[in-house]
Amino acid sequence: MPALPEIEAFADDLTAIRRDFHMHPEIGFQEHRTSGIVAQLLEGWGVSVTRGIGGTGVVGVLEGARPGRTIGLRADMDALPMDEQTNLPFASRNPGVFHGCGHDGHTTMLLGAARYLAATRDFAGRAVFIFQPAEEGLGGARAMLADGLFDRFPCDELYGLHNSPYHPHSRVTVRPGLAQAGAGFFDITIDGQGAHGAYPHMGRDPITIGAGLVKELQEIVARNTDPTHAAVLSVTEFHAGSAYNVIPGQAVLRGTFRYMDDADGAMIAARMRRICDGLAHAHEVAIKADIRTVFGVLTNDPARVDSLIDVARGVVGDLAAADAPLTMGSEDMADLLAVVPGCFFNLGHHGTVPLHNPGYIFDDSILPVGASILSRLVEVRGAAAG
Repeated sequence: MPALPEIEAFADDLTAIRRDFHMHPEIGFQEHRTSGIVAQLLEGWGVSVTRGIGGTGVVGVLEGARPGRTIGLRADMDALPMDEQTNLPFASRNPGVFHGCGHDGHTTMLLGAARYLAATRDFAGRAVFIFQPAEEGLGGARAMLADGLFDRFPCDELYGLHNSPYHPHSRVTVRPGLAQAGAGFFDITIDGQGAHGAYPHMGRDPITIGAGLVKELQEIVARNTDPTHAAVLSVTEFHAGSAYNVIPGQAVLRGTFRYMDDADGAMIAARMRRICDGLAHAHEVAIKADIRTVFGVLTNDPARVDSLIDVARGVVGDLAAADAPLTMGSEDMADLLAVVPGCFFNLGHHGTVPLHNPGYIFDDSILPVGASILSRLVEVRGAAAG
């Protein structure tokens, strides 16, 4: 059974919704149109809706036909600040904004589950549909938590998914326990002193200082992190200068670091600050380091992983397995799972272009599959003993 027949019956509607979201992508905390459509659809299906949680977040609550447990389902809504290069007829109409990670699909699958459950009401307990803003590095999960998400909408279990062009169609994969890295981002500004390129001794060259800083930052993982602990630090931007013969006054470096242990994340951030302070003192310049963790380490509850696999196999058969590898990729579902036990899984689809690539194309044929798995989680786990 690839999908619930009731959901397959409105698969074309799901495709239309997803493509509409795709044409009108919005970056984190600016998902006003998207969240408005989500809320309107939920209300039209008889779901109780609360808007504005964590900024542009939406939460829907649906009561089942019988007493039972409360199952939370989460999807992210934001797009990436990048151009689309797919030439699709429904390509992004917002220059520089693109659903290059498939969050439009995640949102649509959760809407599909809500529509089905609202129509059937044949489940125990309560379903909580969480539509989260700003997953792409802006802290949308933490914003919803700070707004009292689980105080206002307590959940016994929580589930979410991510589309995957790296796996076969309908392949469900998940990792019990430690699954994805925690993440930090950084912006470092070096304010030196500009000078003529022929007279470097009359300035404080931020480019040479920045080049040294890149090397020193790499030493943190190479020499300060336990070699048995997975960690990575990458400088992904270096901006300075505008002319052949001008030493600029400023250089800006940006990047990310990932870790599988929260203590390692704290150590990396502390070492970065000390290195910046030391270089500033040594070179008599000002270095401002904005270093922030944005996602925690994602840990899947093993018992809920078992539950997810049992449910998913009822939809996709043997294509579901708890065999996902540990990954240095990050996801702010981690912060939600730190509060409510649950799991975050992958759902494979057709396509060879990777996520976050300007040519990435989401496969609409998995919309009813994902919606069916999410629906069955509510139907099965809501009636579970615990």
